[in-house]
Amino acid sequence: MEQFVLIMHVIVSVLLIALILSQQGKGAEVGASFGSGASQTIFGSQGSGNFLTHVTAVLVALFFITSLSLSYLAARNTQLEDLDTLLKTVEPAVTQPATPDQEIPETQK
Repeated sequence: MEQFVLIMHVIVSVLLIALILSQQGKGAEVGASFGSGASQTIFGSQGSGNFLTHVTAVLVALFFITSLSLSYLAARNTQLEDLDTLLKTVEPAVTQPATPDQEIPETQK
């Protein structure tokens, strides 16, 4: 499960980086008003702001979900490993039960 979430996290991260780097800045539309060819984009003259904004928001939400999932899984695995180590190191207090014919040693006062 942890490996699947990790792979999804890496894929979402790479997509998020690529999407953010492919977007234009706020001042990029100024050139279109002075007759530049910047207004001819594949998303139309309105630009790609609305579509890319929604896709970015979805990828950011997936990034946070996978981040929280990875931290939860890592914490749970650490607790389970600590419990296993603790159970292996703890020795039983009594190795063999006393039988009625054995003498019980007296404690010192």
